[in-house]
Formats: sequence, C-alpha cells, structure tokens
Amino acid sequence: MSGSPDEEDERGLGDQMGRFHSYLHGGTSSLLSTLPTLIVFPVYKTVFRQQIHNTSVHRAVGQLLKEGPVKLYRGVAPPLLMKTLSGTLLFGLQDTLLHQLSRSSQQVISSSALPALAGFGAGLVEAVVFTPFERVQNVLQNGQNDRQLPTLKRVLVRLKSQTPASGYYRALLPITARNALGSSLYFGLKGPVRAVVEAQGLSPVVSSFISGALASMAISLTLYPLSVLVANMQAQVGGEVKGVMACWRMLWESRQQSVALLYRGGSLVILRSCITWGITTAIYDRQQTRSG
Repeated sequence: MSGSPDEEDERGLGDQMGRFHSYLHGGTSSLLSTLPTLIVFPVYKTVFRQQIHNTSVHRAVGQLLKEGPVKLYRGVAPPLLMKTLSGTLLFGLQDTLLHQLSRSSQQVISSSALPALAGFGAGLVEAVVFTPFERVQNVLQNGQNDRQLPTLKRVLVRLKSQTPASGYYRALLPITARNALGSSLYFGLKGPVRAVVEAQGLSPVVSSFISGALASMAISLTLYPLSVLVANMQAQVGGEVKGVMACWRMLWESRQQSVALLYRGGSLVILRSCITWGITTAIYDRQQTRSG
C-alpha cells in the first residue's frame, strides 16, 4: 500500500538530504585527513622519485635532502586540494549512483555487487575531473622541471598552451582505468571487511579504520604499476608524445623487465594508503552513522 503524497514528499526530501550528507561527509573526512597527507608527503615524494628515476629509497631520499627543505613540499598544493574535492565527489557520487542502481536494478544485479558498481562509475567521473590536478602535481614534483618551470603559474601556462591530450589530460586512459577499478574495489571491499573485523569485538571506528586501510593496501599493490606508468607519462612536459602502450613498453624495458623493479616504492605506498584511507574511512563512516 502506497503512502500519502505528503509521506512520499517527505521520503524524497529525506533521500535528497541523505545524498547531500554523503557529499558533505566525503569532503569533510578527506579534509580532516589532509594532516596525515602533509606528514607523509615526503614519503609520497620519495616514492615518486623511485617511480620516475628507478632508484633505491636511499638514493631518492638523498636527492630530496640535497634539494633542501624549501623544495621538499613543492607540489603539495594540488594533492591537498585534490584530496578534499575528490573525497567530496567520490563518496557523494558513489552514494548517489548506489541509490539509483538500488531502485532500478530490480534484482538483475546482486545487491552485494551494487556498491562496487557504483564505485566504478564514481571512479570514472573522478578521473575526468581530477586528471589535470594529478598532471600539475607530477610536473611540480619532478626535480628536472625546476629550472624550466619554477612556479605553479609557469606550469599552468605551459600545459594550457598544449593540446588536452599532451597537456592537462596526459595519461587520461591509465588514470581512468586505475581510478575506476580502485574505487570499485574500495567500495566493494570496505563494507564486508568492516563487518568481519567488527565481528571480532572491535569498535565501529577501529573497524572502519582497519577496513579502509586493508582495502586501500590491497588496491595500491594491485594497481601500483598503473600509478608508475601515470607518473612517468605525466612528469615531463614537451618532447615527443607517445601513446600508452609505447610508454608501457619503455617503462617495462627501463625496469629490465623485472616486476621487483617495477614495484619499487610499493612498500611506502602501503604506508601512505594505510594512514590516509584508514583515517578517511573511519571519519566518513562515523559521520554517516551519526546522521543516519
């Protein structure tokens, strides 16, 4: 039996508020996790140097120490801004898509698969929106660009002067694959993992932190080669623009066709992911529980 028009309007308004809270809580949780991002940024930059120059941790740290503390945080602004905006879009859009899929799937798709499917769609949109941020970040973090492109303004002007495919949207295809698959895995895994952990008697906050950390750790390791490819494709400005497969072959050959060398810096990625996504997940789930 259907409810009255007033009851249906109230349910519709409640659904809209629920969607709004998802965007708000996603942005808030990501914003609050920017402090760990600042703390671990030198770790991230060390990983980036390993990805680009295929060096050991010792040599990458030595490069950063030689450049000095002033340049250590060069390129930190784009990831901080991207982290907050990305969290707003990712969590909010995933919840919106999940709501729409739940209403329209009519048992065609298993309900347990819907969070992952909604995450895949959110990841696609996230890639299109935030590829320019990642491009600017990678150009700024490459020490070889310091002399030619010393400021953020110079980087922006230079990228704007190029075509989208070689400028702001360089490496869009691997970023789209990485973000869509990563978001799908994250939203598909974090709920079941949290339930398993919480069944062991741990608090909801701790369970959320562990689920976010474990999910992001698995995702980072699985998709790490794509991140290495993106970093190498985006770090340079100008020169011959090669396609994705050509860049992959060059990368694979530069790593001496060794998986171990390709995964250089992977352990540091785990550390960073455990901290940032564990905190983000815990804060987001806590806010959602309170508003629910």
